[in-house]
Amino acid sequence: MTTETSAPVASDADTAAAALVAPGDSNDHGPTTGISNTKLAMWLFLGSECLLFGGLISTYLLYKTRRGPDNLAIPTDVFDIPFTSISSFVLLMSSLTMVLALAALTRGDNHGARVWLLATSMLGGVFIGGQVYEFTSFLREGVGFTNNPASSAFYALTGFHGVHVSLGIVMLMSLFVASWQGKLRQEHSETVEIVGLYWHFVDVVWIFIFTVIYLVPA
Repeated sequence: MTTETSAPVASDADTAAAALVAPGDSNDHGPTTGISNTKLAMWLFLGSECLLFGGLISTYLLYKTRRGPDNLAIPTDVFDIPFTSISSFVLLMSSLTMVLALAALTRGDNHGARVWLLATSMLGGVFIGGQVYEFTSFLREGVGFTNNPASSAFYALTGFHGVHVSLGIVMLMSLFVASWQGKLRQEHSETVEIVGLYWHFVDVVWIFIFTVIYLVPA
């Protein structure tokens, strides 16, 4: 009498588990965040920048009225709030043009992307020009960096933000040149998005800085 051995029948659970793991994928360790590693790195960088700006803003709040032993002028004595408000509006408008640049590249409009990238960098340049003018005016009024703790905290905070805006302009112009040379196309839209994250960050940070420095009473 011959005994036949039947093959084991896989359960539904085994079949479902096998379908989830493709051959050769069992040892893969891909990202599970749903975003690319480059974008994740930018988010982590911006998180560390939040801590840095938080420290600078806190320092300014502690020293904003400290005139020092010589009782010299502090920045709040010479603020030109209407001028700074216009300069701030220009910077915030650059976030809109940055969004338009990304939207243009995403739909394959390379010319439109170049136009909006250039517009964004120009608006950022106007803001930096306004900041340079403000610093120059303050110096003429006798408010120098080393006058007192209030002046040092003010220049450190606003100057550090200005450096960030300047770096953003360099990145925007690099994208503009790459697009002009045909190296920035629709499939590279994530690169523009990542630069856009940085640019929106410096804009949002300025909202907090402007509020703390120019709008909150001393």
